[in-house]
Amino acid sequence: MDIKRVKDYIYWLYYQYLLITCSYVLEPWEQSMFHTITVTVFAMVVYTAYVFVPIHVRLAFEFFSQIFGGQPESTVSIVN
Repeated sequence: MDIKRVKDYIYWLYYQYLLITCSYVLEPWEQSMFHTITVTVFAMVVYTAYVFVPIHVRLAFEFFSQIFGGQPESTVSIVN
């Protein structure tokens, strides 16, 4: 891809974002506040998913492995 096509695509994505959120009708200071809040919320969601999702997946895996006949960790022998 050449640079112009990538640039046009990014502009198109930004235009779609403005249309979907209806933020194109806001004044410039309102747009700035709206974008700041949106980016902050998105960053918090990504951080929360990064920190807590692996823990919950591990706990769910342990829970279902106990239900479906997996050996508990205390009975597993350690081989050196």
